[in-house]
Amino acid sequence: MKNFILLILTAISSVGFTHSNENTNISKSYLLSERCPPSFELTEQGVCRLLTQYQFYSSVQNKGLGGTQTNLPPHRDGFTPAQIDLGRYLFFDPLLSKDGSISCASCHQPDKGFSDDLDRSIGITGEKVARSAPTLWNVAFVDKFFWDARANNLEEQAQGPLFDPLEMGNTPAQLLATLSANKTYLALFAQAFPEQNTIELSQVYTALTAFQASLISLNSRYDRYAHGYHGALTENEIKGLNVFRSFVARCAECHQPPLFTNNEIAVIGAPEPEGRALDIGAEKTYNAPKLRGGFKVPTLRNITKSAPYMHSGRYDNLRDAVKFYNDGRGNAIPEGEEMLIHWHISEPDLTDHELDLIVEFLGTLTDESLTPQVPTSVPSGLPVIDSKFQAVKQQTAKQQALTTQQDNQNNNNVNMHSGE
Repeated sequence: MKNFILLILTAISSVGFTHSNENTNISKSYLLSERCPPSFELTEQGVCRLLTQYQFYSSVQNKGLGGTQTNLPPHRDGFTPAQIDLGRYLFFDPLLSKDGSISCASCHQPDKGFSDDLDRSIGITGEKVARSAPTLWNVAFVDKFFWDARANNLEEQAQGPLFDPLEMGNTPAQLLATLSANKTYLALFAQAFPEQNTIELSQVYTALTAFQASLISLNSRYDRYAHGYHGALTENEIKGLNVFRSFVARCAECHQPPLFTNNEIAVIGAPEPEGRALDIGAEKTYNAPKLRGGFKVPTLRNITKSAPYMHSGRYDNLRDAVKFYNDGRGNAIPEGEEMLIHWHISEPDLTDHELDLIVEFLGTLTDESLTPQVPTSVPSGLPVIDSKFQAVKQQTAKQQALTTQQDNQNNNNVNMHSGE
């Protein structure tokens, strides 16, 4: 079964990637949009500027629990419509990977909260990588990227998965050569970056940044409540919000409205999946032992769409993820480990009903109204990665995991008999 699935994937990947290099029968109708995405206005300078109702509030996001009518932190915008649209094509095009088998959208699927339903994502090798794929909603407001905060901007972040051998596995030279050999992309880059007549890697990073910065989710039922329409939430959801923001639960200390993150690193002692060693997280990034096991505080926007949760996908449902914080400070620290748990993590001792209310409230943060259109085709001619295609890769990974587990068990049995 494993070999059969791998054979299918190899055939799909090989045929598609060869087609992209030939540049035959590729539609000449690709034209980049001249209009900004919804929630953006086109300025006199020809760039897109984000408009939100939150910008009319005078208070800025700061430390503490945060009020509902709170302004947003600085954000990225100012890209042209053409740059944003080019980034959309690149994001969904498997051409960006080494073998044409996966795209950015493979791990950041729009219908899954721009995540992928996996505890840890799968790269071109068919194996799981170290951590789960975080959502991309509202990354325009983020100033630290990856779970361990090792990138400071979206351009730097884009290079991580592109050139990681376990993720997209490409190289700068191959990526540039493949794009430059594609006549359609040559024309699209010329439209998006008219000041240059060749494709540059910096343009690729800019286009991907432009598209990701356009992924705005600020029109949930919670937002309508925050802007003054209290009928947007049910009685239980309002109670859940009050528990969430209380000085007992302290959820909003780190998940501050309106982004529901504070863009900081926190050591919370989240458990690893059984059998996996401790992930030291931001300790490596900052060479700081006090950040051992520390990770970026994720946004809770569209949280119901992006299970499983935590950096390693340890919890497959929100109830268990919320309960972890209620189980006591440092409840999952491995024996022999010392971690400086964030001071906001305490012993809230919430009731089961209060935990349920928090989960119910988190459902009000769902807003996919500005989900971009998935291209029906991409300039490379390769298949656009969708959930069905990704499901085949997931099944391959499961088969590989089962085979590895069986091989390990057989080896253990051999060793046991050898010792008798």
